[in-house]
Amino acid sequence: MRILITGAQGQLGSAVRRILAREDLILKDLPDFDLTNPACGDQIRAANPHIILHLGAYTNVDQAERDSELARAVNAQGTQWVAQAAKAVNARLLYVSTDYVFDGTKTSPYHEEDTPHPLNQYGLSKYEGEQAVLTLCRDALVVRTAWVFGHEGHNFVKTIMRLAQEKPVLEVVSDQRGCPTYAEDLGQAIQKLAISDLRGICHVTNSGDSSWYEFAAAIVRQMGAEADVRPISTVQAGRPAKRPPYSVLCQDRFATHYTRLPDWQDALARFVKHVSHPVSPA
Repeated sequence: MRILITGAQGQLGSAVRRILAREDLILKDLPDFDLTNPACGDQIRAANPHIILHLGAYTNVDQAERDSELARAVNAQGTQWVAQAAKAVNARLLYVSTDYVFDGTKTSPYHEEDTPHPLNQYGLSKYEGEQAVLTLCRDALVVRTAWVFGHEGHNFVKTIMRLAQEKPVLEVVSDQRGCPTYAEDLGQAIQKLAISDLRGICHVTNSGDSSWYEFAAAIVRQMGAEADVRPISTVQAGRPAKRPPYSVLCQDRFATHYTRLPDWQDALARFVKHVSHPVSPA
């Protein structure tokens, strides 16, 4: 089975690549595969895959406020070109989206049928990508996830681990709540979903939820570091992009078909252990 992965060098793409290593993989990423260039669709049609895992994205939430045209070129227009190519070769398309399509006004977990209302340009661009996928491809699945951390690239966990060794006090936002998600666990879920009959939208995160402050405190604790983690408000943080105060995703649809992903604290412990004692590849 030929599986084409966009964003194959990213933190989620790298995890998925490892998990699917025995499959016939077609790996696409910058600079040769550029989602702002319509030729990306031509590359997909030429490869003629059975399944497309569209993981490539513009993910810098704050920078997207300053460069919304690029964010939408990658996440919306680029995704439309991927979807058009998937339709042309009759490939199963799985598109990874985000909890940031929601505005956080709910106080209970968001279901797949809840109406998106993005607060920032990143969330808007990903939502437009969702619409392109669901409009163009009959056999498509949008997988919404959240707060992803993995072995490659930059992420919140790596940042906190670094800062905990550099600073005695860390100030972290405590009034935003979501679901930390380990790329390795998400990758295992994507492997299952890619060959499933599920269509439409499916929410997939590690179990449980947390504020960024609670997440950071758990990271420091897992490290055994001495840094003092203190809560601050979103207003005090002063970030350019608005974030939803509550973006916990309900995973009932995924759990109906598969076992729920492990609790995020279990996932974090495995990640920290891997970072602290990496296993050399054979």
